[in-house]
Amino acid sequence: MAQVNYTGTGRRKNSIARVRLIPGGGNTTVNGKPLDEYFGLETLKVIVKQPLVLTETLDKFDVIASVQGGGFSGQAGAIRHGIARALLKADVDFRPPLKKAGFLTRDPRMKERKKYGLKKARRAPQFSKR
Repeated sequence: MAQVNYTGTGRRKNSIARVRLIPGGGNTTVNGKPLDEYFGLETLKVIVKQPLVLTETLDKFDVIASVQGGGFSGQAGAIRHGIARALLKADVDFRPPLKKAGFLTRDPRMKERKKYGLKKARRAPQFSKR
């Protein structure tokens, strides 16, 4: 018999995460490395675990995430989004708390484009009177 697994795709900024939830002991693997090894900052680890803590399924599922693009913060947000979507497939009753916490909504904020005549999106060259 094939093992049951739930998949979800999460996105944030330029990061895309493919997440698989497998019934297990609560191990989290990101790109083949343990969560603690992949993310150095404690806040990013907390962000990744938020949907599991909210639904009280932290020790019921093993998380296998494959993430690419963007930086560490965006990747953590993408994994959180993917885990929330996968949990929804596991149990539909998780929808109200996940929705209320905002984990099912894709964060639309993106990097603003650079404008001509400026150094960055809004940073103007230094002004000198003389």
